[in-house]
Amino acid sequence: MSNSLVLKTTSPVDGSIYVARALATVNEIDQALSKAQSAQRVWQLTSLDDRAAICERAVQYFENHRQQIAEEISWQMGRPIAYSAGEINGLAERARHMISIAPQALADIVPEPTPGFKRFIRRQPLGVVFTVAPWNYPLLTTVNSVIPAIMAGNSVVLKSSAQTPLCGDHFAAAFRQAGLPEGVLQSLLLSHSDTTALVASGKVDFVCFTGSVAAGQKIEQAAAGGFLGLGLELGGKDPAYVRADADLAYSVECLVDGAFFNSGQSCCGIERIYVDESLYDEFVAAFVEQVKSYRLGSPLDERTTLGPVVRTAAADWVRQQVNDAVKAGATACIDPKWFPESRQGTPYLAPQVLIDVDHSMSVMREESFGPVVGIMPVANDEQALALMNDSDLGLTASLWTRDQVSAETLGARIETGTVFMNRCDYLDPALAWTGVKNTGRGATLSALGYQQLTQAKSFHLKTID
Repeated sequence: MSNSLVLKTTSPVDGSIYVARALATVNEIDQALSKAQSAQRVWQLTSLDDRAAICERAVQYFENHRQQIAEEISWQMGRPIAYSAGEINGLAERARHMISIAPQALADIVPEPTPGFKRFIRRQPLGVVFTVAPWNYPLLTTVNSVIPAIMAGNSVVLKSSAQTPLCGDHFAAAFRQAGLPEGVLQSLLLSHSDTTALVASGKVDFVCFTGSVAAGQKIEQAAAGGFLGLGLELGGKDPAYVRADADLAYSVECLVDGAFFNSGQSCCGIERIYVDESLYDEFVAAFVEQVKSYRLGSPLDERTTLGPVVRTAAADWVRQQVNDAVKAGATACIDPKWFPESRQGTPYLAPQVLIDVDHSMSVMREESFGPVVGIMPVANDEQALALMNDSDLGLTASLWTRDQVSAETLGARIETGTVFMNRCDYLDPALAWTGVKNTGRGATLSALGYQQLTQAKSFHLKTID
């Protein structure tokens, strides 16, 4: 475990050290876990109305500090300032939905009455929930588990990404100002080794992790034998299928945004597109033309629509995928010279659209997590379905069509946790956010999000006259 090591966050904006902060020590971690366990025993006795009032005040903190938090996010991970504040809107939407459905989601389950007996199933808190959040949506991914965990009567230990540590500070400040009892939510800065050690410590009862497949495997290995629950959301290689009956202009507009918003650094971002061959040429031409309208530059400039990716190594990975695809026969539709801010050896990376691609190429099989998308023509639904399912990840897929019946029929056969029709890259808090294959396990949001953060306890009470 770490001992007074310093976390340094390098900003992709200019390569400067934006945050320097000491990591938690062994003693601080142990004290936090003990405090979380003690605080949870009292917190679970708090009424649901009081929990809701505190969570609502925490949401208001984020709304009241919108501009400050937005600027910090842009500095920490590179999202254009024009869009950073939108994450607070999403946080508020998800939080308020989960607060509003808590009474129903946590209500007792009562079977058919039996004379002489009172029987019911009660949802009880698990204890201490450990949330490990990523950097790409540091507020949205965190709120998915933190609000329902606290509403359900758990305590939370939060580890924000080393790239966005100030977001953890804001969650701690929000709940402190909201009046949450001390110890119910704590934010810790942890190394990777401390994170896995905490998972294996036997002092947490559930882990909510969002990150890479490799990191998720390490979390699962650390949890082995501890009988604690895991919620793992490990990314995607999300496909879109544009059918012959699609609204072409609308599909292009939405899919360009779905592929390049947040510089493509979205687990549910569009990374591969399959277009009916009757629309293919027209779709590609319109798609490329819209991508050319993006403005790459400093995320602190209000005019910027495409910021840097999070670090140079991430940009280099995308560059490698593009170069390998071109060597294998793909055609790059975007000349990087059209984006003067794009420079080798920096996280500033021009968007790229690839055609003449196939599934032998990494860019169509391995998660890119950057501003690149491959587009392929398909002859029919069956070919599109086979290609969409040809992946070891399964988070979302989107269908672009006017035929809802066909969308439902195809959707039932698509191997993903969510199927969209005529939209993409969005989380509806009323629906479960989940994945299949190597995307992970468990579900956040919706009433199902409460199920994984609680345990069922049965009451079987017999009356004796």
